[in-house]
Amino acid sequence: MAKWVYMFTEGNATMRNLLGGKGANLAEMTNLGLPVPQGFTITTEACTQYYEDGRKINDEIMDQIMDAITKMEEVTGKKFGDKENPLLVSVRSGARASMPGMMDTILNLGLNEEVVEVLAAKSGNPRWAWDCYRRFIQMYSDVVMEVGKKYFEELIDKMKEEKGVTQDVELTAEDLHVLAEQFKAEYKEKIGEDFPVDPKEQLMGAIKAVFRSWDNPRANVYRRDNDIPYSWGTAVNVQMMAFGNMGETSGTGVAFTRDPATGEKKLMGEFLMNAQGEDVVAGVRTPQKISQLHEVMPEVYDQFVEICNKLEDHYRDMQDMEFTIEDRKLYMLQTRNGKRTAQAALKIACDLVDEGMITEEKAVAMIDPRNLDTLLHPQFDAAALKAAEPVAKALGASPGAACGKIVFTADDAKEWAARGEKVVLVRLETSPEDIEGMKAAQGILTVRGGMTSHAAVVARGMGTCCVSGCGDIAMDEANKKFTLAGKEYHEGDAISLDGSTGNIYDGLIPTVDATIAGEFGRIMGWADKYRTMKVRTNADTPADAKKARELGAEGIGLCRTEHMFFEGDRIDAFREMICSDTVEEREAALEKILPVQQGDFEGLFEALEGNPVTIRFLDPPLHEFVPTEEDDIKKLADAQGKTVEEIKTIIDSLHEFNPMMGHRGCRLAVTYPEIAKMQTKAVIRAAINVQKAHADWNVCPEIMIPLVGDIKELKYVKKVVVETADAEIAAAGSDLKYEVGTMIEIPRAALTADEIAKEADFFCFGTNDLTQMTYGFSRDDAGKFLDAYYDAKIFENDPFAKLDQTGVGKLMEMSIKLGKPVNPNLHIGICGEHGGDPSSVEFCNTLGLDYVSCSPFRVPIARLAAAQAAIAKKNA
Repeated sequence: MAKWVYMFTEGNATMRNLLGGKGANLAEMTNLGLPVPQGFTITTEACTQYYEDGRKINDEIMDQIMDAITKMEEVTGKKFGDKENPLLVSVRSGARASMPGMMDTILNLGLNEEVVEVLAAKSGNPRWAWDCYRRFIQMYSDVVMEVGKKYFEELIDKMKEEKGVTQDVELTAEDLHVLAEQFKAEYKEKIGEDFPVDPKEQLMGAIKAVFRSWDNPRANVYRRDNDIPYSWGTAVNVQMMAFGNMGETSGTGVAFTRDPATGEKKLMGEFLMNAQGEDVVAGVRTPQKISQLHEVMPEVYDQFVEICNKLEDHYRDMQDMEFTIEDRKLYMLQTRNGKRTAQAALKIACDLVDEGMITEEKAVAMIDPRNLDTLLHPQFDAAALKAAEPVAKALGASPGAACGKIVFTADDAKEWAARGEKVVLVRLETSPEDIEGMKAAQGILTVRGGMTSHAAVVARGMGTCCVSGCGDIAMDEANKKFTLAGKEYHEGDAISLDGSTGNIYDGLIPTVDATIAGEFGRIMGWADKYRTMKVRTNADTPADAKKARELGAEGIGLCRTEHMFFEGDRIDAFREMICSDTVEEREAALEKILPVQQGDFEGLFEALEGNPVTIRFLDPPLHEFVPTEEDDIKKLADAQGKTVEEIKTIIDSLHEFNPMMGHRGCRLAVTYPEIAKMQTKAVIRAAINVQKAHADWNVCPEIMIPLVGDIKELKYVKKVVVETADAEIAAAGSDLKYEVGTMIEIPRAALTADEIAKEADFFCFGTNDLTQMTYGFSRDDAGKFLDAYYDAKIFENDPFAKLDQTGVGKLMEMSIKLGKPVNPNLHIGICGEHGGDPSSVEFCNTLGLDYVSCSPFRVPIARLAAAQAAIAKKNA
């Protein structure tokens, strides 16, 4: 019989995949002898089974849960629903990868009218008992039955107004009793049945709700963004309650062993007296700093510091812990490796190496490459920042610089960002359903909440700038406006946030690019020591190439020459070429472009200082270059000595029903060999000039023919290139070397790679087109149905963002296996967008690619991911 349920005493930290992160760490803390309220974990496999059984908990799992309850009652000496010593529990989710704020928690489960009276009498603290009950009804209704929180919040606000108080803690036992009754009435009205009184029925409802929440929309979005497979499932932790809301000798808090924003080695966190855990992270009341606990309860504080040190030494990483103090007794409710900003991640990794806690290899492996993104993002221009006067200061919860137009809802943020607007999302407090709006925003500003609120934790994880807890804002969400420092701000007004200092500025402050230095440089140095794969960049301009070199690129894997045609008056010459009637006319128009194209290539070769440069010949269909505005059409007609009508006829003739598969790529060079000739001359002349100026460099251009599907296409175009190049080299009396290769982006090319390899010096996977052609859907239209595919669990990720290793990956593997034996010198890379995605980089490393190529700002991400892939392969 399978084991679906483990007591905390039966697990340990290595059982993370089965018990989830939270369950495994609760078991590990139990083994370490720390004060953990006891309980049991229902495994991630039980969650998967629940979905396989049609969202039902089968009898075998049910029996094991009931057995675990009996054991828990023996351990705690309390019983569910008992009139003497009732057992109350919390029910929390815990997947194997931490998903903050995504999954739901229920506290105080096991309460009903009778048990409340018992607790009130036994504790002599009826206020506490009724506070627990009203919280439980509220959470159970929200999480299990999906009655929105807001109905209950409104009832609480109404009650506070009637009583003339501002804080929940000022309500009396009688007030809370009345609230509990109102909550139950609300429940009955919304659900149509009475609130459940049987603790076991409550527990099963809660367990199912946790399993269900694995599939809620916010969890699905979070998983897609963080590469967490749906098949993993979540575990459920049922744990005896420790109460932080029993009065002024009780409290609850969250702490980190190091500062999660900067990485500084000091205990950091927040606590609230007379509160339960959700109060700290929900940000409804603003908490106190953890250091103040020393004044409130010195002995508890000392014990807590000792536990923090023990946990960090044990896990050898920064810990994020939740604790509760029940009547001066400390309980640990969870520990996990803390979420941190990219800056903090680098500092902590370097400090742990310097402290002798971990190796350099471990330091490289422990940093999430996607996190580096934030460090490569702009910061405010120091001079402009100095001159600017902040209008307010709150908590700098997630670093970075953000400026944009104010929006008040997550939906507006999404909508405005889709139109290309830069927005800052301003909310009273964020909740998990705001996640897509938070993703779309440049920055997030909240009125309530501390450093551990939902907004802060999620923003740090996403690398989005966030300032939280700005209580000076007088918010009017309904009318989309707020007042701050005497000024009224409306939707669309400009504002700037500094997530490092918490400063808020009126208007837009200019930003500057980031640089690699200090700890970032150290980690990158270590990464370069371990990785075996090269990292190149996709760059079309010398400026991009220069930036990529600064960020560590070792070559250009893709230069899209068509991007160069849109600059200045080159487009006019190119349009003349398109509208020419004869080869001579076309060549005359191309002759105008040749010197500027040559200048572009010289700039790239200069920027790369002798490192490899791959230049892809013209790829897009010609209709992308023709004018659409009347003035431009008239200008072209005059230049060509044609009528506007004749030009419009030519433009119409270029229209294609399916341009992605139309007259593009090598097909253009087959139809108009003069284009390939001109581009070859430009590349070779540029290379000869740069090689002359720098004798110590090795300039060896790589000419890449796009969209080849048949060996005969490549042969035809290659012949044009080689004849032109060899003539140029001979005429210059040079001994320049060059290579001609192809992109593998049509499935047929992958299937016949053994033939193509005979003619190609290199392969480069263009996985954007290869993905489109393999799936048979267009990247630009996929957005219309991908959401439905995610909901139906057909897809877990966007295959254009994360490489499809099963299908597209198989074609890549086949190309290598077929190509290498035919041409042992064949070098192979990837230059689709996937080249900067960490999981795709790992896959490329497994396949044995020579390099990955990605956009300039993703180069450090690819360097780190390549190092992690090499380390993982070595240790496998």
